[in-house]
Amino acid sequence: MTERTGIFIDGEWSDGVSTVENRNPSDTSELIGHYAQADASHLDAALEAARRAQPEWWAAGIQKRHDVLMSIGTELMARAEEIGRLLSREEGKPLAEGRGEVYRAGQFFTYFAAETLRQHGDLAESVRPGIEIDVRREPVGVVAIISPWNFPVATPAWKIAPALAFGNAVVWKPANLTPASAVALTEIIARQDIPAGVFNLVSGPGRDVGQRLVESPAVDAISFTGSVPVGRAIASAAVGNMTRVQMEMGSKNPLIVMDDADLDLAVAHAANSAFGGTGQKCTAASRLIVHTSIHDAFVDRLVATARALKVGHAQEEDTQIGPVVSEEQLSQNLDYIELGRSEGAELLCGGERLERATKGYFMAPAVFAGTRNDMRINREEMFAPVTCVQKAESYDEALALANDTEFGLTAGIMTRSLARASHFRANMRAGCVMVNLPTAGTDYHVPFGGRGASSYGPREQGTYAAEFYTTVKTAYVAAGAPE
Repeated sequence: MTERTGIFIDGEWSDGVSTVENRNPSDTSELIGHYAQADASHLDAALEAARRAQPEWWAAGIQKRHDVLMSIGTELMARAEEIGRLLSREEGKPLAEGRGEVYRAGQFFTYFAAETLRQHGDLAESVRPGIEIDVRREPVGVVAIISPWNFPVATPAWKIAPALAFGNAVVWKPANLTPASAVALTEIIARQDIPAGVFNLVSGPGRDVGQRLVESPAVDAISFTGSVPVGRAIASAAVGNMTRVQMEMGSKNPLIVMDDADLDLAVAHAANSAFGGTGQKCTAASRLIVHTSIHDAFVDRLVATARALKVGHAQEEDTQIGPVVSEEQLSQNLDYIELGRSEGAELLCGGERLERATKGYFMAPAVFAGTRNDMRINREEMFAPVTCVQKAESYDEALALANDTEFGLTAGIMTRSLARASHFRANMRAGCVMVNLPTAGTDYHVPFGGRGASSYGPREQGTYAAEFYTTVKTAYVAAGAPE
């Protein structure tokens, strides 16, 4: 095996015990590489190295951590074209999205580089005379990071960056579907002047490596992005060790289109929300709730827009929708198409596997109409380029439909009414609400997360990240105590 193919522990690359094959979903004849798989012994070594190295990293001080994170972020942004192309090859994002993801990952690191210099404590007066109090934040210790395949650079970046910024050590288990992106990010981090063991990459199957990681008493905190069932299993495993958890899980995001909306803008934002990233975004809008009076006009334009989208090889510059990530994912998507039909929904366009010049996992974006909120296609996260339109007679009905879900990540409304927009912001039960914008698209300097089954634990990103990656210490000192 060649070096640097999936496992990085205590400052060294390892071959692992086996490999997984990584192929291009746009052209399955293209082998990207074979990537190492870890076993329990690798994971235990990574955890031991992380526990040993973390105090040294914390002691290195804020300027050191600032410089390291700034270096990582700057390199990611400078290499966005190169690494974005690699990401596009293995995940299936169109090139523009791949480049954008890598550049955004760099911004996460530079943002948290700056945050290292903004770590301020608090002073307080004691109720007892002659006593001084200070409150400060310290690292939690060893952070386990488990990231998904749909944003293989950005999602780990927004977890790794604050973990390192606040003085923690990291053990990262990425998704096996996108190992090349994980190795590319690790190579950049590994070149930094950091203590060996502060950052570790341990690739392997979730049922073995992932399960052992979340059950380990050597882990102080777990940050996970993935499905609801896996998230619930992680929470159950973590509670035995009283390990803190932060989880971003499923979604079923609604976009309401009111009768006073700019119809062209509403269709554009709906298509962007539903089909961008091949629908493989946790922020995708798979429920479109449209006022009855404009329903038919909206649907006609949306179907025309969906049919006009170019589905093709992710590395062709004019491709708007790439392939889905794998044969398994495509099969699941097609099953949902058949499920929607069986539930009585009307498939207006798309939903079929497409043939292109290269053999890949291509699917035509699909629009269902005549749907109800009790249909499984409106209850379950599909992670597919599929959206479901349903009618609402009024704003109140639309809001009630939007809130009728176990999830609560993002939600949007298209309206010219300030009163409706304000009411929606206050009464939509979601972590992120959008007014006259797509449901997908968030900023890196503000908190991200949802409600209900979408999220559990403190928010990610921005200054709110400190709530998860640090612990608070309150110190009482008698005035005049010896130095």
